[in-house]
Amino acid sequence: MTTPRFAAAVTAAVLLASAGRADIGVITPAEAKKLIDQTDPAKKPVVLDTRGGYKDYFRGHLPTAHHLNFDTLRGTDNGVPVQYLPDDITKALLVRAGVDKGRTHIIYATGEKLPNDEILSASMVAYVLEKYGVEDIRIVDGGLPGWTAAKLPTTQEYFGNPKGTLPDKGKPEIALAVDDVLKRKPGSVLVDARPKNEYLGDDDLWLRKGHIPGAISFHWARLMEADNTHQFKPFETTKKELEAAGLTADKDILVYCGTSREGSLLRFYLKHVAKYPNVRLYEGSWKEYVALKHLPTETKENK
Repeated sequence: MTTPRFAAAVTAAVLLASAGRADIGVITPAEAKKLIDQTDPAKKPVVLDTRGGYKDYFRGHLPTAHHLNFDTLRGTDNGVPVQYLPDDITKALLVRAGVDKGRTHIIYATGEKLPNDEILSASMVAYVLEKYGVEDIRIVDGGLPGWTAAKLPTTQEYFGNPKGTLPDKGKPEIALAVDDVLKRKPGSVLVDARPKNEYLGDDDLWLRKGHIPGAISFHWARLMEADNTHQFKPFETTKKELEAAGLTADKDILVYCGTSREGSLLRFYLKHVAKYPNVRLYEGSWKEYVALKHLPTETKENK
């Protein structure tokens, strides 16, 4: 019988083994530090602090971390807030932040306890990088809280990356538009990553209440450790829970949430921790869907 402790050890071993090759996944604070400490400039990673609060960056951050506020990648479009920016603007922002096709990218935020959900800024930026073709991306497992708990050094020194170079080819196919959601194939799974109360319409937040008809509920925080919501639970400990919800590797899975951040976390876990092959994100998510008044909503729970 596999114990959680043994499963966590196996996961850590996999992380260590994967640290030296191009991949998208998670990395321990200790392994992130080893990469940051590289003396060969060509092998040093691009470190991105994605927190929304610039004052948090000023208070302390990982060595060589460049501050890329996740929300600089979004803006209001046709009256709908926090929509992803056009390709040309996004590419310019990523190049300016030093994102580079030949480098490892280490991404982190805070998010130790709910309702602080800064981990979602890290997964959102990881999603954007993947969409624009970057293939070597690691989210620090545990984030800044895990880094400091390991007694690793932080700094208040600013760091600016030189301009990067994006890959020639991106992966736009990982993104969904509203029409893709409406025309989804039979047998696919539409999953809402928001808290259950929002899914059921018990909130004061959204223009319209409930969820997209047919969607199931799976709150992203169920995949994270209770004492540090920036630390991913090993897949071995979440597999049964995911399967019970109908989220299995053989399904075509379509993820959404409120603004796409929560969905980006659920997608990251399913795609890059659980290694499910077919997981895509509806970028407009609920904030766009509710503005399309002709589209139906529902508040009943789907199983």
